[in-house]
Amino acid sequence: MRLLIQRVSQASVTVDQQTISKIGKGLLILLGVGHGDGEAQAAFLAEKTANLRIFEDEQGKTNLSVLDVKGEAIVVSQFTLYADTRKGRRPSFTDAALPEIAAPLVDRFVELLRGHGVPTQTGQFGADMKVEIHNDGPVTIWLEK
Repeated sequence: MRLLIQRVSQASVTVDQQTISKIGKGLLILLGVGHGDGEAQAAFLAEKTANLRIFEDEQGKTNLSVLDVKGEAIVVSQFTLYADTRKGRRPSFTDAALPEIAAPLVDRFVELLRGHGVPTQTGQFGADMKVEIHNDGPVTIWLEK
């Protein structure tokens, strides 16, 4: 699994001109599922994400997690995190898991993140989504397991 985490002051996801998710301070998490990913990867990354200290404390140091700041999260499935661009000019996505494998793992990651106490909303798997991100910092973190 691959996560691209962005610390945001606000974020939203729109599908067919309808806002389906919206948060204030928190994390926008783009999540890709690859071949061989399963429960172990989802559990590790959910715990890591919930406790990742990327928010600033009173001294301006990144010592606080999304839990500490009582933030929220939006998780958006994004198979393009597995794009392979080593050959040619058209990315290959053969390393991304098939939708029937990826969708349940995305749901499981969301469930586990919520289980750690992070209020979490989602995008819509497989939909054409418009994601609005107000990246705070900017802070963008890559996690992989």
